[in-house]
Amino acid sequence: MATASVADLPGGARGYLVLVALAQGEPPSQLALAKEVSLDRTVMTYLLDDLEAHDLVLRRPDPRDRRARQVVLTEAGRARLGDVRRSLASAEARLLADLTDGDAEQLRALLSRVAQTAQRELVAPDEMKC
Repeated sequence: MATASVADLPGGARGYLVLVALAQGEPPSQLALAKEVSLDRTVMTYLLDDLEAHDLVLRRPDPRDRRARQVVLTEAGRARLGDVRRSLASAEARLLADLTDGDAEQLRALLSRVAQTAQRELVAPDEMKC
């Protein structure tokens, strides 16, 4: 259901993660953004090319370091992100329709904890083994 919600977005789920990250604050450098969403720099370059071709993001020189490029969410990108978020919320509501509000909240909390563990493992797999 979630995959269908982001299917027409350039990059699909990866494109969605990038737009969400960009909507959260100060424009990051391309490298910082790649690290934040756990994507290889090369993959990030191609993904940003695609998002930029659809006028969802813009890359510009970083005023603090002209060698770096900042990635900025465009107004069209902000609008598209809102559309995708509404579509995802609708899909989630259909998926969780048979749960009580309390059960749905508990499921979200548990899945969030699992996702945090997975993210830590992805970022520092060797440290998790110690």
